[in-house]
Amino acid sequence: MKTFWMSAAAAAALTFAAAPALAHEQHACLDDFCFMESLVSASDATGAAETVSLESPRYGAWGFDLTGMDRSVKPGDDFFMYASGAWFARTEIPADRTSFGNFVALSVLSEARTRAIIEDSAAGRITGPDAVKVGAAYAAFMDEARAEALDFKPLGPELAAIRSVKTRDDMTALMGRANTTGFSTIFGLGIGDDAKNPARYAVYAGTGGLGLPDRDYYLDAKFAGKKAAYEAYIVQMLTMIGWDKPAEAAREIMAFETRLAEVTWTRIQRRDRDKTYNPMTLAELQAATPGFSWDRYLVGTDLKGVDRYVVGPNTAFPKYAAIYSATPVDTLKAWQAFHLVDGAAPLLSKRFVDANFEFRSRTLGGQPEQKPRWKRGVGYVNGLLGEPVGKVYVARYFPAESKAKMIALVADIRAALKTRIENLAWMSPETKVKALEKLGKFGVKIGYPDKWRDYSGLVIKADDAYGNAMRAAKFEWAYDVSRLNGPVDKDEWGMTPQTVNAYYSSVKNEIVFPAAILQAPFFHPEADMAVNFGGIGGVIGHEISHGFDDQGRKSDGDGVLRDWWTAADATSFKVQADRLGAQYSAFEPLPGYKVQGGLTMGENIGDMGGLSLAYDAYVISLGGKPAPVLDGFTGQQRVFLGWAQVWRGKYRDDALRDLVTTNPHSPPYYRVNGTIRNINAWYDAFGVQAGDKLYVPPADRVNIW
Repeated sequence: MKTFWMSAAAAAALTFAAAPALAHEQHACLDDFCFMESLVSASDATGAAETVSLESPRYGAWGFDLTGMDRSVKPGDDFFMYASGAWFARTEIPADRTSFGNFVALSVLSEARTRAIIEDSAAGRITGPDAVKVGAAYAAFMDEARAEALDFKPLGPELAAIRSVKTRDDMTALMGRANTTGFSTIFGLGIGDDAKNPARYAVYAGTGGLGLPDRDYYLDAKFAGKKAAYEAYIVQMLTMIGWDKPAEAAREIMAFETRLAEVTWTRIQRRDRDKTYNPMTLAELQAATPGFSWDRYLVGTDLKGVDRYVVGPNTAFPKYAAIYSATPVDTLKAWQAFHLVDGAAPLLSKRFVDANFEFRSRTLGGQPEQKPRWKRGVGYVNGLLGEPVGKVYVARYFPAESKAKMIALVADIRAALKTRIENLAWMSPETKVKALEKLGKFGVKIGYPDKWRDYSGLVIKADDAYGNAMRAAKFEWAYDVSRLNGPVDKDEWGMTPQTVNAYYSSVKNEIVFPAAILQAPFFHPEADMAVNFGGIGGVIGHEISHGFDDQGRKSDGDGVLRDWWTAADATSFKVQADRLGAQYSAFEPLPGYKVQGGLTMGENIGDMGGLSLAYDAYVISLGGKPAPVLDGFTGQQRVFLGWAQVWRGKYRDDALRDLVTTNPHSPPYYRVNGTIRNINAWYDAFGVQAGDKLYVPPADRVNIW
């Protein structure tokens, strides 16, 4: 089931049983912690107006905030702190957040703008069927009195269905309804572009069932406290819905999930696109999972008759099935009931909302205070009706000239990569031809979709927050299933325009930049071009580089997952990638918690390639003329300062622990210091010498693209 009522950031940070770890992830995003979160504390519980300007921000006189620097720090010792040390010292993470930085600052702006759109829709100031739905969805969520009166009654039919389960096959049938109800599943199905035939859709199968963010939370002693808190949370939730023997059930649920965690693939394993593409017929899938009835499961999926499934973690499937077969039905019922109420809690009465926040946000993420209801409501509406809201967002806040300037910047960055590929010493002519062909076929989407989704079939009621989420789940799943036998929609977007992020899709071979990210500090039409190149230019280069990172490189120009490299070139690439991974694996943001170079590999390659390409494109844009010096900084220096400014960020310790454990992105500190130390031009720009703390000898610097 899709958790529509949660912010995208929360969905990224938490792994629910209802959201199985499907192995067909196609999007390499710029940042996973930058969606629609907020600044104001929960003391604004009434939803009163917040003073947030809806105007696009500006940074300094030429696009960079000089007041955020700490010039007492030597650039070669700590470039992050040199560029942002004063900002870091004076910035406090808001009480209703687990992190803060420039991504989040723009998300606050996007949230405020989106709130205005939603409230205008609710008040009738925006007309049309979609606006009516947006207003009704918001009204349903904001009706706290009704939520209190209902308590957990909205879950009544689903809880009754769970209680009526008599056999394991009965439970399997319930799990088959996970995409359209509040039920959870250990095997999840999703529909997406086929990685080996991107013109068609495929059904993907993955594993799920875990309520903690990662398998390590069950198996690593460092997380013993979180695991104990999770068991207490299970007891609390089961008690509140009147489940029999909640403490005993919680122990059994924890044992069940721990056994699943032991056989769950690691996140590094799940990144490997070759190993996670395993097509099976239904008969082969059934043979791989003895004791699990796919016939019963598929009844609730609308996929009966489908005979091809792309299985991700294939070696885990028989182990999952064996654990499932050996688990008592009563334990499975308690597990299903807990995950039902855990997923629905944000839409229920205050006691459920508070319990969910205390564990999911405070205990796991270190967030001191709950968000005010209106912010949670904005996230809820964006989850259900993000495109209709985004259509108005674009009309109000995205100027046409921004799109035109982005198109030109993309062309500059592509030209820089073309030159780099042509001059790569380690790549053979044969592979260069195919790499340049892929680059030439890159698609580009900027701002907003060319066509908008039709939501006329989605029923939204102003007095039914939970029902709206269930109807939206059914609506989305029916939409996916209806397209299964048709051609892939190449115009589809994976993010709404109001999202502060960007992504690369390997199966579509395209880069996508929503409207909300195309403003300062990433881009401003009046900013110094060096800063723009270091900001949005680095983002463009980052996404283009994803097409040539350790996983993106496995698809050709048409998005087909196939090996188009010579063996020698693939080996040369791997040598450099492994060296980069070793560099990042040595970083330790908190004692005992190191960056996982294998997990963050793609994003690290994207960062290094992105900044390198942005620098090259800026130098080319000068046309051989000297760059002006602004406030004592050369143009070359300003490119690197622009990059560092984008990655200003700080985290609460619990959130940082979760990030290094679960997230494919390195912490912001290393997205600056870990990147620049491999780029020769940075050494020249700031006079970095041997003996400086960030200095890496030329022979040890990694240079892939």
